[in-house]
Amino acid sequence: MGEARDGVKVKRVVFVTVGTTCFDALVKVADCQEVKDELYRRGYTDLLIQMGRGSYLPAKSTGDDGSLAVDYFTFSSSIADHLRSASLVISHAGSGSIFETLQLGKPLIVVVNEDLMDNHQSELAEELAERKHLYCSRPLTLHQTIASMDLNSLVPYTPGDATPVAKLINRFLGFPEES
Repeated sequence: MGEARDGVKVKRVVFVTVGTTCFDALVKVADCQEVKDELYRRGYTDLLIQMGRGSYLPAKSTGDDGSLAVDYFTFSSSIADHLRSASLVISHAGSGSIFETLQLGKPLIVVVNEDLMDNHQSELAEELAERKHLYCSRPLTLHQTIASMDLNSLVPYTPGDATPVAKLINRFLGFPEES
C-alpha cells in the first residue's frame, strides 16, 4: 500500500515496543489479523515488533502477498533508530518510551498493561491522551483505536520546565533550596 513515489512503494513502518518487560498481550494483539489488516488499510506497509522478554512469537511475513510485512526482535542497542524511522509507534506505557517518542514528534498509541498491580503508568498515558498528545488504548481496544484515530488531531508535545516540580520534590525530601 503506501503511496508510490516514482513507481516505488513508500515504506510506512509501525513500530511496536514493550521495553524491557514482558507484555505478551500487546505483542499478541499487534500480531492479530484484525489489527494488521487495519494498519494495512490505513496505508502502513511494515510492522516491526520489539517483544522484550515475552514468550509469544509473532508470525513473520514478507508482505509479498499484498499484506503487511511483519518482523520482530527482542532487544536492540538503539531503540531510538527504530522510533525515528517509524511512521506510527505503538508502545507500552513506560514514561521513557512515551516521552522519547513524543519528543521525536512521532504519532503514538500507548497500550496500558492491565496486568500491572500499581498501574501508575495508565494515569500518565490517560493524561497525555486527554491533552491530545497521543492515543491511549488497552490490548482489547487497540483495533478500535487504530480504526478511529485521526493523527492530524494530535497536538505536538512541547517539554515543559521541570524546575518547579524538582524544587517541590527537593523541599518534600528535606533538601536545602538552591539560591
